[in-house]
Amino acid sequence: MATTPLNDSRRYAVIPRTLIFLRRGQEVLLLRGAEGKRLWAGRYNGVGGHIEAGESPLESARRELREETGLEADLALRAVIHVTFPHPPGVMLFVFVGEAPPDAHPRPSAEGVAEWIAPEQWAALPLVDDLPQLLPRILEPGPLRFARYFFDEAGRLTIEWGADDGASSLA
Repeated sequence: MATTPLNDSRRYAVIPRTLIFLRRGQEVLLLRGAEGKRLWAGRYNGVGGHIEAGESPLESARRELREETGLEADLALRAVIHVTFPHPPGVMLFVFVGEAPPDAHPRPSAEGVAEWIAPEQWAALPLVDDLPQLLPRILEPGPLRFARYFFDEAGRLTIEWGADDGASSLA
């Protein structure tokens, strides 16, 4: 069997990142991106960021949660998502969920303001494009989820879930 050298330009590179969603009862902690952010300013997403050299995905998730909200929680891996862009690098996203204590009050950070938001409010918020599909899949009990995000010829985000999850396109 032939092997491909690690520096082969045909290989696709990814940046490892974490994404964290805490629950408090029926509410979910979402971060409203700071107005000065390059990506997703004013839009709601989970908490998260880059995995630093030498960190495991779980260590990174715990660190990002502390840095961006001041909170700590037990976290469980719920999804692994490969995000492919037209040109490398892409992103390998490790999605975690956890339960926060009833009295958990996040603090703001340079990344934005974390808010507890009930599911019935999500439709009225400027969510990051994938959250309407991602949140229901990861917040319900079940198997670890796998997905691939990519952009079609028209530049629309397309999400392909593992065999048990189906596929869909976001317009």
